[in-house]
Amino acid sequence: MSMATRTDDTQSPALHVADSHDLIRVHGARVNNLKDVSIEIPKRRLTVFTGVSGSGKSSLVFDTIAAESQRMINETYSAFVQGFMPTRARPEVDVLEGLTTAIIVDQQRMGADPRSTVGTATDANAMLRILFSRLGQPHIGSPNAFSFNVPSVRASGAITVERGDRKTVKATYARTGGMCTRCEGRGTVSDIDLTQLFDDSKSLAEGAITIPGYKVDSWWTVGIFIESGFLDPNKPIRKYTKKELQDFLHREPTKVKVNGVNLTYEGLIPKIQKSMLSKDREALQPHIRAFVDRAVTFTACPECDGTRLSEAARSSRIGGINIADACAMQISDLAEWVRGLDEPSVTPLLSALQQTLDSFVEIGLGYLSLERPSGTLSGGEAQRVKMIRHLGSSLTDVTYVFDEPTIGLHPHDIQRMNDLLLRLRDKGNTVLVVEHKPQTIAIADHVVDLGPGAGTGGGTVCFEGTVEGLRAGGTVTGRHLDDRAALKEMVRTPTGRLPIRGATSHNLRDVDVDIPLGVLCVVTGVAGSGKSSLIHGSIPPGAGVVSVDQGAIRGSRRSNPATYTGLLDPIRKAFAKANGVKPGLFSANSEGACPNCNGAGVVYTDLAMMAGVATTCEECEGKRFQASVLDHHLGGRDISEVLAMSVTEAEEFFGAGQARTPAAHRILDRLADVGLGYLSLGQPLTTLSGGERQRLKLATHMAENGGVYVLDEPTTGLHLADVEQLLGLLDRLVDSGKSVIVIEHHQAVMAHADWIIDLGPGAGHDGGRIVFEGAPADLVAARSTLTGEHLAAYVGT
Repeated sequence: MSMATRTDDTQSPALHVADSHDLIRVHGARVNNLKDVSIEIPKRRLTVFTGVSGSGKSSLVFDTIAAESQRMINETYSAFVQGFMPTRARPEVDVLEGLTTAIIVDQQRMGADPRSTVGTATDANAMLRILFSRLGQPHIGSPNAFSFNVPSVRASGAITVERGDRKTVKATYARTGGMCTRCEGRGTVSDIDLTQLFDDSKSLAEGAITIPGYKVDSWWTVGIFIESGFLDPNKPIRKYTKKELQDFLHREPTKVKVNGVNLTYEGLIPKIQKSMLSKDREALQPHIRAFVDRAVTFTACPECDGTRLSEAARSSRIGGINIADACAMQISDLAEWVRGLDEPSVTPLLSALQQTLDSFVEIGLGYLSLERPSGTLSGGEAQRVKMIRHLGSSLTDVTYVFDEPTIGLHPHDIQRMNDLLLRLRDKGNTVLVVEHKPQTIAIADHVVDLGPGAGTGGGTVCFEGTVEGLRAGGTVTGRHLDDRAALKEMVRTPTGRLPIRGATSHNLRDVDVDIPLGVLCVVTGVAGSGKSSLIHGSIPPGAGVVSVDQGAIRGSRRSNPATYTGLLDPIRKAFAKANGVKPGLFSANSEGACPNCNGAGVVYTDLAMMAGVATTCEECEGKRFQASVLDHHLGGRDISEVLAMSVTEAEEFFGAGQARTPAAHRILDRLADVGLGYLSLGQPLTTLSGGERQRLKLATHMAENGGVYVLDEPTTGLHLADVEQLLGLLDRLVDSGKSVIVIEHHQAVMAHADWIIDLGPGAGHDGGRIVFEGAPADLVAARSTLTGEHLAAYVGT
C-alpha cells in the first residue's frame, strides 16, 4: 500500500486561487435608504454592524447580503420546486461577490398558532413522541398517539380496487392520535358570555348583534342571519322560541341562498369560534382582542388538565413519567431525566434529544418548558430558540446573520451569548451581527458603522475597521461607546403604592411587593426570573394601566405611520374642510385611490415561480391618488406632498398658518418625542426597523389616558445615543404625574431609576423571588445580586 508523502523542504507555494475569496464584496447597494454603499466584509470573522436605529443596518445585512444569498440558493432548485417557495427579487445592488450560504436568525416572533409550543417548534416534541412510542408502558401506538395535534380517526366502508377484474372490498381504517377531544389540543376551553354578543331587547334588524364588524347592512355577517329564512329579523331576540334560539346560536353549517348567492349559514357561536377564538389572542387586532377579553373566559380544559393530550397518551409512562409530565418539566430538569435513561435500542434518539435539550440550557433557556406556547416567547427568547438547531451543526463556511442577539438578556447573560457567537466564528463561519450593546461590539473582529443619522439622514458607511478605530473615529457610535449613565443624586418620593399580594403566576413564589407610584420604577433580573410574570400577570389590566409590550406591529405595505397612529384622520378632515369635499377622497385605500394601481403606487406583475416585478404606476407616478384629488390643497400642499413630509416638517406645517390642525399636531409631537422626527408620514410600515416600530407603538400608547405606564424593554433596537432621549421621555412622563414601570436590562435605565425591584436569583424554578427592592444607589452599595454587581461595574463604583 503506497501513501502520498508531503515534503516541507520547499518554500511555501503561492496562495492557491481558491483561497483568495476571503471577502464579501458589496458595491452600489441602494436598498431602502442605503446611498450607493460599497464595503468589503472579511469572511470567517465576526463583523458587527452599528449605527442609530434606522441608519440602514438591516437594509444592508438582511435585505441585501442575506436576501441575495437566499435568493441564489432558491434558484438552484427546479422551477417546479421554486413555485412552492417564497419568491425574492434581486436586491438593488450593482455587485455582490463572495457570498456563502446565509442562515438568518432574526427577531421575528415564532408562529402564534395556539397549538405551537416550544417543543413543536424545535423538534424536541417529535423526538419525545418517538421515545414514548418505543419505551412507554402500556404501549398505545405510533408517535402520532402522543401528538396533541393529531386527532384519532376511524372509518369503514367499501372501496373499489381497479386492477384487472374490478373488485369491491370492505376496508376499515383507524389512526390513534393524542389530541384531547374536549379542547382539540389547545389546552384551554372557552366559556362565552352571551350578553356581550347581542342585546336581547333588540331585533336583528335593529342591530342586536354587538360583535365588532357585525353591521346590519353587511350581507356576509348580519345579512345572512336576516335573509336566511330561519329567523324573524324584526322579532326581539328575547322572544325567540327555543328552536329559533338554537338556529341563531348553534345551528350546524347549512347551505342557503341570499340575494341569489349560495352561502353557508351557521350559528353565531360556531361562527365567532372559527373567526376569532381559534386564533391566537396576540394575533388579533386590538379592538377584536378587547372584545374577546370581555366576552370569553379561557380556563384549563377539565378533561386533560391543560396538557392538550388524550387520556390514553397520558396513561403511557417511562419510569413513572408520562409525556405530559416531561413537557411540563423545566428543560434543565428534563435534560437530567433523559440523561438517566439507559436503553441501547434507542441510543441514537436519546443522544439527539439530549443534545437539543443541552443546547437550550447552554443558550440560557433552560428555564423554559416544552409545553410553553411559542407565541408567548419574547423576541429575544424566540431568537435564541431559533439558534438552538445551529449550535451543534457540523457546517462550516456558512454566513450566520443575527439581529440584536442580546435583546432580552441581562448583562450577566450577554457574556454567554458572546461566547456562542465566537464559537460559531471559530468553526470557520462568517458571523454578521446587527447590535447596539457595547459588550457585543467589543468582541468584533471588524466593525461597520452606518449613519450618520436615521432615515434619509443615514444610509452611508461612516466607519469600517477595528473596535479601537471606532472609539477614535469620532462617529456617533464611537463617541457614545463608552457612555455611562450616573446614579441619580436625588430620587423622587413615591406618591402611593400599588400592592401585589401572593403572586404565583408561572415561576413566582407567592410574591408580595408594593410597586411605588409617581416615580420611575425599574423591574430587572436575569432572563426567566419572573419579571413579566410579576408585572403583566399581576397588575390588573384596565382602568388607568397602559401597557406597551414587545408584540409586533402588524401592517401591510399600505400601512404607514400616518395610518397606524391615527394621524391620517385629522389630516383628511382638514383637507376636506378646506376644499369642501368628502374626507374619503384623501385616502389611498378608499375613494381617492388611483384606479390603475388601486392606491398602491406600484403595479405588481406576478411571474409565477420567479420574483414578481413592481413598476411605478404610470398614471399617478407613484403618488397613489387620482389626479383630481391632487388638485385640492391645504396650506399650498396636496395630500401626496404632505405624506412625503418628515414628522419634523409636518409638525411645523400643521402647527401654524392655514394648515394649523391641533389634533394632527398633538400626534406629531408624540412621534417627535420618541425620536421619530426623521420618519416620513407615508413610509410603509414594512420598511421600518425593529427599534422604529417599538417607538411608533410607544408614541401611539402615549395618547391613551392612563395613570400607570408599563413598558417592556423600551430600549430594544435603540442606539446608545438614543437611550438618553428615551430617559428624558420617561422623566417627562413621570413629571407630568404618571407612574412609569419599566421592565429593563439596560444599565443606563437602571441607574436612572428612582426605585429598583430585582427578581432572581436565577431563572425558572431558581427565580421567582424578590432579591432586592430599593434605590439604585443602595443596590450598587450592597452588590448583593447579579444585577447589583453589573450595575456597580457599569457606573464605575
